[in-house]
Amino acid sequence: ERVRRLILVDPVNPWSAHGQVLSVVLTNFLVAPIFTHLTPRMPLLQRFYFRRLFGDKGRIRPGTLEGYIKPLRRPGAMEYGLNILRSWNGDLKELESALPRISAIPTLLIWGSLDAAVDPASAAKLEARFRNCQLVMLAGVGHLPYEEVPAEFNRVLREFLLQAVAA
Repeated sequence: ERVRRLILVDPVNPWSAHGQVLSVVLTNFLVAPIFTHLTPRMPLLQRFYFRRLFGDKGRIRPGTLEGYIKPLRRPGAMEYGLNILRSWNGDLKELESALPRISAIPTLLIWGSLDAAVDPASAAKLEARFRNCQLVMLAGVGHLPYEEVPAEFNRVLREFLLQAVAA
């Protein structure tokens, strides 16, 4: 067993409908070509999408959004994203069937209570699949807790990792 601890941050999971619905919409044969060709050319849409990942927009530091947006301009980036979405629901079924095999691994779940990408209500359902799991819900934080509250995020990580050393 090479994995002794597992740390998951706002992880996609079978109990969050957000991505499942988005994958069906964006991979639709009418929507996919529009999404693929227009998104890289629409900076306002890109900024809107990435801003919504923050629980508190006031925590977005200068240059942060550009770091997420810039890769969208690379050739093939949008097609790659669509391929992920096309396999999304099948991948979630595979993940759900794999959870019993990893359920004994001590796990830390870190979640933002205002996550717009992965439903925070799904956190408890995922937590229940693990035998030794600690769920930390960061109040007022979105999908990118390491960006919004880096000191608190690192504190939570450090505490979990130090518990592992002490055990």
